[in-house]
Amino acid sequence: MDLTTLLQAQRAAFQAELPVSAEVRRDRLTRAIRMLVENAEFFCSALSEDFGHRSREQSMLTDVLASVRTLKHARARAARWMRPERRPLQFPLGLLGARAEVHYQPKGVVGVIAPWNFPVNLSMGPLAGVLAAGNRAMVKMSEYTPATAALFETLTPKYFDSAELSFVSGGPEVGRAFAALPFDHLIFTGATAVGRHILHAAADNLTPVTLELGGKSPTIIGRSANIAQAAERIAIGKLMNAGQICLAPDYLLVPDDKEEAVIGGLRTAASTLYPRLLDNPDYTSVLGERHHVRLSGYLEDARAKGGEVIEINPADEDFAASNGRKMPLFIVRNPTDDMAVMQDEIFGPVLPVKRYGHIEEAIEFVNGRDRPLGLYYFGQDAAEERQVLERTISGGVTVNDVIFHISAEELPFGGIGPSGMGAYHGQDGFKTFSHARAVYRQPKIDVAKLAGFKPPYGPATAKAIARELKV
Repeated sequence: MDLTTLLQAQRAAFQAELPVSAEVRRDRLTRAIRMLVENAEFFCSALSEDFGHRSREQSMLTDVLASVRTLKHARARAARWMRPERRPLQFPLGLLGARAEVHYQPKGVVGVIAPWNFPVNLSMGPLAGVLAAGNRAMVKMSEYTPATAALFETLTPKYFDSAELSFVSGGPEVGRAFAALPFDHLIFTGATAVGRHILHAAADNLTPVTLELGGKSPTIIGRSANIAQAAERIAIGKLMNAGQICLAPDYLLVPDDKEEAVIGGLRTAASTLYPRLLDNPDYTSVLGERHHVRLSGYLEDARAKGGEVIEINPADEDFAASNGRKMPLFIVRNPTDDMAVMQDEIFGPVLPVKRYGHIEEAIEFVNGRDRPLGLYYFGQDAAEERQVLERTISGGVTVNDVIFHISAEELPFGGIGPSGMGAYHGQDGFKTFSHARAVYRQPKIDVAKLAGFKPPYGPATAKAIARELKV
């Protein structure tokens, strides 16, 4: 079935089904959960095949279990989220018996374009809100994770009719055709450059779009921070999935007198977490040769421009002789603005460390760049923390750790500016994929006459105007 025919079939089925009951929504969420739970090992194997090697435990935690948790959260709350919201009315309408409500209706068919770095979580996660809101969905998987995409295409028909939920795959041409479909909503997760093309494609159909992009998420370490703790938490976040996370700490801003301690802490933490890398099942490979070449190019560029590149290789392994694409953590000291590592989203195990003198310098540095998807602050100084939070703007913030704000299901997850638009997760996701429909109920009394809105205009009208024309 071609994409247009599939969309038409889903839209026709959606229209015929209205209204979409809470029971139907819960059933679809349950089937999505079953698909993941009953095939968890198959998904982990497919992910490892696509990456060249990916930790089974990491895939379980970050893709399978994270998705199941999100879907269960939506299933438990969908009926409550569906309830109409009573809204207050201005005087005198409320006193006269009028009522105002917001009804959350499903939009119809939602398109989901998933990325390659967490292809299960970032397809099934949005579907929690999509299905809870009563929609149907088409999901375009990344061509860079073909095994995972093929598994979804094989499994989904066992749990869903194609008019409820379908997965499709293909290269750039399919991606362009998918983005150009007249969906009722489209959500894209991926690179900022691609997001611009998605927005242009959706504009022709006036399709509302949620863009979850990336950018360079900064980590500010305050002088009051527990350095050992901060270094360990940063290392965990940076090395998970080999740094291939849109929310990974992209660069560090450290006090000039703490740089050595921070780098030493990172070395200790990385070596403790991953004492070996090449044969370590816990450590993930960089996906694809093109990303390996790109990251290696960043390091060459940094060296050529005067940066000091520190390789954290605790077992002194020979990565050059390896047939795989695993990379150790590389720290770049003295990064300059003209280096690629300070311009591009890194998306790999490379971490620039930049010094600052006063916290105002760190804030100014962050504000001089595109607004990031995430921002992280480590420290125990409440006034400094408040200063960082009030004077910077980012999609989200985690204090004294990294990435964790995405795991709080009732916090909206999204970017701002070049890091994205719109948000989802929890009830915010339900609302993103719903149409908030205003419903006003007029009482039997002649409100227009009492309010002075009914011609012929007279004294009541003059009083109504005079009453409102006050400062």
